[in-house]
Amino acid sequence: MTSLSIEEIQKLALLARLEITAAEAAHLAPQFSQVLDFVEQLQALDTESIEPMTTALDVTNRWAVDQAEPSLPREEALANAPAQDGESFLVPPVLGPMRN
Repeated sequence: MTSLSIEEIQKLALLARLEITAAEAAHLAPQFSQVLDFVEQLQALDTESIEPMTTALDVTNRWAVDQAEPSLPREEALANAPAQDGESFLVPPVLGPMRN
């Protein structure tokens, strides 16, 4: 069984931008180990004769033709926005403050 240390779990959480406590990391460690063990099992499979695919379903592209059509005027689209600058919606930064 693959084993991850608490420090490795906390490093993964940091990379995923998650805040977890040491207790949460200890709780997650066995679950991460199970996932890694499963990945090891998958890597052991012989897939040489398997054709690569993008989906498990045998479907064709069903996208509509991309063509310009009338849309809402900007003022109407922004009318109920909690924050806007007259041209676009304003949202709080997701990955931290913006840097110039």
